[in-house]
Amino acid sequence: MIKSPESNSIIRFQDCDPFGHLNNSKYIDYMFNAREDQLIKNYNLNIFQMAQVDKKAWVSGKSEIIYLKPAFVMEKVVIQTRLIDYSAKYVQAEMVMFDLHKTHVKSVLWGKFFHYDLKTNKGIEHSDEHMELFKTLHMPIVADNLDDRAFNVAKQLKTNGVAQRVI
Repeated sequence: MIKSPESNSIIRFQDCDPFGHLNNSKYIDYMFNAREDQLIKNYNLNIFQMAQVDKKAWVSGKSEIIYLKPAFVMEKVVIQTRLIDYSAKYVQAEMVMFDLHKTHVKSVLWGKFFHYDLKTNKGIEHSDEHMELFKTLHMPIVADNLDDRAFNVAKQLKTNGVAQRVI
């Protein structure tokens, strides 16, 4: 099972400022969309179907992002994600945007998502099945905060020349 999936995106004109840089808020959109697609493709976990059928979802509770290099209009980027923390009621994912050749880190995002029952409008615990999946996918990081993590990812990239599959 792939613990740190990757996918490609193209930065679109409508998401950029007049200088051709990806708008800051749009980094989050690109990364969240990549993660959602990767969940379906790699783990058969369709969060939209869950919301519609089971009336259970994950809601974004916290997003923290570091911008290191600009992404430009029509640039192809690679987005790598992974599960860095979880509990009975939340999951936390790391999402890293690279240039196409993975020689530069564009941005690093940590997103924390709380499991939620749409019928009762309350937080709920994950199923046993989800907890087993999270246990399998969990890739803890060695960093006290996002600033340190972003610095370490960029440093590792410089040292190795190209990002490894698991950073």
